[in-house]
Amino acid sequence: MKSPALRPVAAVARAATLLDLLAAAPDGLGTNQLARQLGVNPSNASRLLGTLRAAGLVDRGAADGSWRLGLHLVALADHALSALDVRELARPAMRRLATETGETVTLSVSASGESVTVEFVPGAGSVVSVAQLGRPSVAHATATGKVMLAFGDVPLPEAELEPYTDRTITQRKELAAAVKEARARGYAEAVGEREEDLVALAAPIIGAGSRLIAILGLQGPESRLPEKRRAAVVPALLEAAADVAAALGPAPR
Repeated sequence: MKSPALRPVAAVARAATLLDLLAAAPDGLGTNQLARQLGVNPSNASRLLGTLRAAGLVDRGAADGSWRLGLHLVALADHALSALDVRELARPAMRRLATETGETVTLSVSASGESVTVEFVPGAGSVVSVAQLGRPSVAHATATGKVMLAFGDVPLPEAELEPYTDRTITQRKELAAAVKEARARGYAEAVGEREEDLVALAAPIIGAGSRLIAILGLQGPESRLPEKRRAAVVPALLEAAADVAAALGPAPR
C-alpha cells in the first residue's frame, strides 16, 4: 500500500511560521508586523491569530496589544518533554545539590536557540528563589543563557542587548568575553544581571559527541551567594551536572 503524498497545508504552515516569529520576538509583535512578515493582509493575519488565541497558542498583551506565545504551548512542551528522561534522571542530582547548597536548582533545555526552564527544586533557605517553568533565558543576562551561547552552538544575539539592571551586559564585546570565559572554566554566572540581587550559576550537561543536552543551574539572593560562597558551591554544581550526564548515558547511534 502506497503512502499518501505529503502535501503541506498552507494555513497550518503559516501558523507554524507565525509561532516561530513570536518565539523570536520576546517583546511581542503587532498584527500588522506579523502580516508583513507572513506575506498576508492584516485581516487574514487577524483571523489566524484569533484561531490560535482560542486554542491558547498565542495571547495578546493587555498593555500594548502585541501578540506573544500562549501558555498552552508550555503544556504542550511539557507533554513532549515527558517522553524524554532528562528530567527524571536529573532529579536525584538536583535534589542533592539543593539540599547541599540550600539554593534553588533548575534544569533547562534548548528550545529554538534559547534555554527554557523545565524543572526546578526549590532551596531550603529562608528567602527562596522561585524559578518559573517555561520561562526562557535571556542570552546576555542569565547564567543559563551564557552556557547556551558557550556550549550550544548558538551565535551571539544580533539585536541590541537590553539592559535589565545596572549590571546587565550591553556590549557585544563584553558578552563575547563572558562566553569565552564560561567555555574555558566550564560554567557561567550572572550576578544581578537580569534581576536585582539575584545570583545564578549554570553548568552544561554534555552528552555524546560533546552535544549540549541540558543546563543545570543554581540561583539565590546575592546576600547568600557572595563571591566566596559562589566559588565554594561551583564544584558541587559541576559534579551534579556530570552525574546527570552520566545518568543519561551515551546517545544512541
